[in-house]
Amino acid sequence: MTEAHDLSARDILARLVAFPTVCRTENAELIDWVEMFLLSLGARCRRVPGEQAGRFNLFASIGPDSPDGIVLSAHSDVVPVEGQPWTTDPFVLTPRDGKLYGRGSSDMKGFLACMLMAARYAAGQTNLRAPLHLAISHDEEIGCVGVHTLLRDLAANGFRAKGCVIGEPTGLRVVSGHKGKLAAQITCHGLAAHSANPSRGCNAILLAADMVKVIESLQEELKNTGAQDESYEVPFSTMQIGLIRGGVALNIVPDLCEVQFEMRLLPGVVAGPWLDRLRQEADHLGAERPHARIEIETLNTYPGLHTPDDAPFLHAIMQLTGDNTPLRIGFGTEGGLFSEYLDMPVVVCGPGSIDRAHKADEFILPEELEAGVQFVERIVDTLV
Repeated sequence: MTEAHDLSARDILARLVAFPTVCRTENAELIDWVEMFLLSLGARCRRVPGEQAGRFNLFASIGPDSPDGIVLSAHSDVVPVEGQPWTTDPFVLTPRDGKLYGRGSSDMKGFLACMLMAARYAAGQTNLRAPLHLAISHDEEIGCVGVHTLLRDLAANGFRAKGCVIGEPTGLRVVSGHKGKLAAQITCHGLAAHSANPSRGCNAILLAADMVKVIESLQEELKNTGAQDESYEVPFSTMQIGLIRGGVALNIVPDLCEVQFEMRLLPGVVAGPWLDRLRQEADHLGAERPHARIEIETLNTYPGLHTPDDAPFLHAIMQLTGDNTPLRIGFGTEGGLFSEYLDMPVVVCGPGSIDRAHKADEFILPEELEAGVQFVERIVDTLV
């Protein structure tokens, strides 16, 4: 692929945006293209299949095989565009009014384009003393589920590195921490009956309403007596309900209602005791009412990230950006998983803004993309 040596960052981003790698769909074509790009630079590539057909992670290395390299990481998937009022084709990178529009331009194919530019820059160095690694995952947008197979593979093979940079859009500010997440479902079972005589049934929606009140009470407890960290915009762990489904007709006492909720947990806070409290209340409510049964199931979880303020890798990356103090962010990343699986320091730092992510007319500024390229090239310079 001779074009690997000729494409600009904008050209690469245009190629990446054109692959409609919406989460929960296949990403094989994008991985094929990226792998060919990297192989043409002489990179050592390893493709790690996901748990669903047609979905892959990719890991690539340039430079010596030593344990003191740096990992640059990005996810290949994007969120859906259906129902959003886009004014451009979301899968065509469109320059307009000084902006580059396209799904994933900020979150986070912009950084993936920077990574490929870093690979080309590293391949042009004749005296790399440590390797540059690139990690590309799938299905991050549905709870960081796709990267597990890659990290398990790396851990099983004894992979080591100095640290990892997750290139989520932070305006190129260095982030050293974020909350973890747990998503769960409460399923309330009752007994159907005709609404003309509701006492003959057990209303599952009313059971769900009682569980909503329990979550509200636990949230107040988390806020008032739980762990606090003032470096976060919301300085405590949270519980919130995002989805309720129940009932089939107005004249039927509903026998099923589902409530989905999430917890955003400060690093070091574990969900177990809070889920135990929730289950105790569920058992109590179920015992109070004939025909009632309440189940609680964890749907997805990923850990928070906490890189210590005195970590040398954190300060090395801050020196490249000019930051004096690391940030904490509210949204989650794969960073905690990289830290847990591979026991390495992790920071989050990438071009663009998370405020544009997941919305219609997502964009990145050309100067942000260029600054991202300069940032990753400075990282490569530390490997010489």
